[in-house]
Amino acid sequence: MPGIDRNRLAVLALGLTLLLAGCASAVRWENTADGLQGRTYTVRQGDTLYSIAFRHQLDYRTLARWNGIGNSYLIKPGQTLKLYPGGGGSQETTRTASRSSSPPSRSSAPARTPPPARPAPQRPASPPARPTMAKGQWIWPARGDILQSYSERSKGINIGGQVGDSIRASAEGTVVYAGSALKGYGLLVIVKHSEAELSAYGHNRKLLVKEGQRVKQGEVLAEMGLGPSRQPLLHFEIRHNGQPVNPLGLLPSG
Repeated sequence: MPGIDRNRLAVLALGLTLLLAGCASAVRWENTADGLQGRTYTVRQGDTLYSIAFRHQLDYRTLARWNGIGNSYLIKPGQTLKLYPGGGGSQETTRTASRSSSPPSRSSAPARTPPPARPAPQRPASPPARPTMAKGQWIWPARGDILQSYSERSKGINIGGQVGDSIRASAEGTVVYAGSALKGYGLLVIVKHSEAELSAYGHNRKLLVKEGQRVKQGEVLAEMGLGPSRQPLLHFEIRHNGQPVNPLGLLPSG
């Protein structure tokens, strides 16, 4: 091009290339197949570790381990929790950033390919602290017709009745959540029965227990309220290691 030194033009082009590479390296690619990596949750007033794990379908012990939370499982409003294992950008992002931050040189020694890392030995999964609670250890939390069966979407069952009906603990345990912070559940009670099992009781009119309270099987937890369709019902779930299971496979027949 007339009036522009070709050497200066080449230097400008090189500088523009390095600038674009640096911008690209600043982007953090955090999406993974499970859709969890890169997601965090900020603790709100009224949350418990159990309710957050329940909301995101995680085992509360796993969530505590990812965030370095001790066995007290205490959290505080404003605290940011990771909802995925590990942290930071991907290895590819880190390598790109380190290359772009290094000053360019005229020549360099050929890169050596490191030997492949040996895979870490696989450890067997730790069994739950107590055996899984089986059929015969649970009772119906309310008396009424099944209005909605279990599915992957519902994660539990809906039991009909009348507003004010007693909602009872399906098994002995400790109340680990009592409140309305979980969207879609109304006034909710979560009871911890073992290290692996939780049960949840949603859409109540009134809660009769508080967090930390020990309850016996059959003890009244709440009064039945109205579901999303303004129909009296109890939404009941059982979770094993954070995952929903079909309550009808554990509750007494008939």
